[in-house]
Amino acid sequence: MQIEIWSDFVCPFCYIGKTRLEQALERFPQKLDVSIQYKSFELDPNAAKYSGKNIHESLAAKYNMTIDQAKQANQQIGEQAKALGLDFVFDTMKPGNTFDAHRLSKYAANLNREAEYVDTMLYHYFTLSKDLSDKETLQSITDELGFDQQEVKRILDDNTIHSELVRQDEAEAQKLGVTGVPFFVFNKKYAVSGAQPIETFMQALEKVAEEENNQLENLNLQQGSFCDGDHCK
Repeated sequence: MQIEIWSDFVCPFCYIGKTRLEQALERFPQKLDVSIQYKSFELDPNAAKYSGKNIHESLAAKYNMTIDQAKQANQQIGEQAKALGLDFVFDTMKPGNTFDAHRLSKYAANLNREAEYVDTMLYHYFTLSKDLSDKETLQSITDELGFDQQEVKRILDDNTIHSELVRQDEAEAQKLGVTGVPFFVFNKKYAVSGAQPIETFMQALEKVAEEENNQLENLNLQQGSFCDGDHCK
């Protein structure tokens, strides 16, 4: 079974949705041979590097709300994450541009270590409050993973390396009508949009396993939690 996941490293529902899928796979009664491929999706391709504002301040400024309102919204997301065993430390998160992190994801895929890379980046951003728009930080994280630092530096110093692969993922998402992430496609036949409940992922796995339909169909009748370029809701 092939599962393609469009996501961004600073998207909280991407981390939540990915974890719900993993838990669904663990609970699924049938042993499945699953291959997961991560696809790049930038919530804001024009985002600047980390400016010094924390996520509450950035959210409040963007949506003309108070800091308290922003904290409350983030707290609700954090509670969903906590229920899955994830620790989101919103107070010290450092939002910024993720293009370089996506380019390095393609390098990780070449090493057959994409899943480990994605897990590590999400953890470092949401729990350890690392700045993924900072090249030195990206080098430090990939050094922890044991990646060739000369190659990592070469990629980071040349914005053209792997950039086309990132753009291809984003173009493919556009063709599929993806406007928010996470977005999951199973065997190129079934789509799940948003961080749906574990039960919905179980339903998707069952449908794919049974091969009932050869057409791409949207399994969710209600919109799941997702992030687009303007909102996480």
